[in-house]
Amino acid sequence: MAIVFYDSLRKKRTKFESMNPGIVKMYTCGPTVYADAHIGNFRTYIFEDLLRRTLKFLGYKVIQVMNLTDVEDKTINASNEQRVPLQQHTAPIINRFFEDLDTLKIERAEYYPRATEHIPLMLDLVKKLIDNGYAYESEGSIYFRIEKFKSYGKLSGMKLDKLVRGARVDADEYEKDDFRDFALWKAWSEEDGEVGWDSPYGRGRPGWHIECSAMSMRYLGDEFDIHTGGVDNIFPHHENEIAQSECATGNKFVQYWLHSAHLMVDGMKMSKSLGNFFTLRELIAKGYSTRSIRYVLLTSHYRQQINLSGESVLAAKAALERLDTLRHSADEGAGAGEIRSDLAKSIKESELHFTRSIEDDLGISGAMAALFELVSAVHRFSNKSPLNQKEGEALLNFWKKVDSVLSFLFPEQKELPLEVLESVQIRLKARLDRDFSLSDKIRDDLASKGFQIKDTREGTIVIWVQGRELVK
Repeated sequence: MAIVFYDSLRKKRTKFESMNPGIVKMYTCGPTVYADAHIGNFRTYIFEDLLRRTLKFLGYKVIQVMNLTDVEDKTINASNEQRVPLQQHTAPIINRFFEDLDTLKIERAEYYPRATEHIPLMLDLVKKLIDNGYAYESEGSIYFRIEKFKSYGKLSGMKLDKLVRGARVDADEYEKDDFRDFALWKAWSEEDGEVGWDSPYGRGRPGWHIECSAMSMRYLGDEFDIHTGGVDNIFPHHENEIAQSECATGNKFVQYWLHSAHLMVDGMKMSKSLGNFFTLRELIAKGYSTRSIRYVLLTSHYRQQINLSGESVLAAKAALERLDTLRHSADEGAGAGEIRSDLAKSIKESELHFTRSIEDDLGISGAMAALFELVSAVHRFSNKSPLNQKEGEALLNFWKKVDSVLSFLFPEQKELPLEVLESVQIRLKARLDRDFSLSDKIRDDLASKGFQIKDTREGTIVIWVQGRELVK
């Protein structure tokens, strides 16, 4: 079956074909680093991680670029409020962003260009647009002349007859009501403080939209395969990227546009402006496991809104515990014997169902259904007779294969706290001495502290209730 994505530009499900066989070039809009990314932002980054992992699972080499917007209206305002230089404000936020990516097991992109490190490229692009007749100067700023690009609005649905002719907008973000020529280069103002670069048009700084065009084409070329982001990026940001990029090069900028829906809280979009947001660190501090958070953000289809709640995280925890039963059964597989034909058939069918679902516009619901069906099948087989070693290994190999896409089937391993390690050692001695009363007491005591004991042929496994697995 061919890979199919819903393309926001064509506004329909579209067969995916990369420009270069076996290689996918992908640009993902990264964070504006004026404050820590909230969990709604990570909904989009998790979707992009699923897309990247799926393409690799299906045999593609992925070259991904994620920008870091470290200069624009918000970053300047935030650094001014803190009364620190721009880079001093943004650097620790960028560091925490990478830590959060690792915490959520989001694979690193190949490139993370920072806007402040690519100013000459942006000025080159501005000059091209002026030379091509698509941009003009006004009081030291450079604006894109929207009416010259007749296909403006093809992504967002905006119509040129709604354009406020002769009017300009300097803000990086604005609503559709403010549909007018947008800034490519902004003349320096007192509010910018020490932030600015010299240019042929005077001191100033780039507009937000030109940053992504310049950096994407620098690392991926004038044309590339996939551009992603949240639905709120469609207008004005992605619409403006298309306009300025295609007018500069004369080529089609991007082949496929994919956008994720919002993360909701109590029925409202999570956003800093509404004040209804949580950072990843705040959720972890509340006791939510990162494994459960990843599960919640990944297992709803990327084009469907997710409502984050305590109930959804508890449901994720229960689902993960059910999935873990397959791994525990496989761990206990022992003894000689071949793989039962019915079990081999179930694994094969599960892999086929998983693959067909995930290549159909990242159909995560069908992919997860395939795994839960296999969990049920393994329970049936185990009830008839215990799994042998080859059966356990076959299941674990399949679990590892699909986890290259999901990255939540195997809990992160963590060192045992010293007091837990001591209790496990005492319990082990009690079991050897056949003092099962003491063994059970220690097991129950650890359970009351949040640690579940499981004895397998590989040894004693301690499962922390927050989702990390601690192995003796």
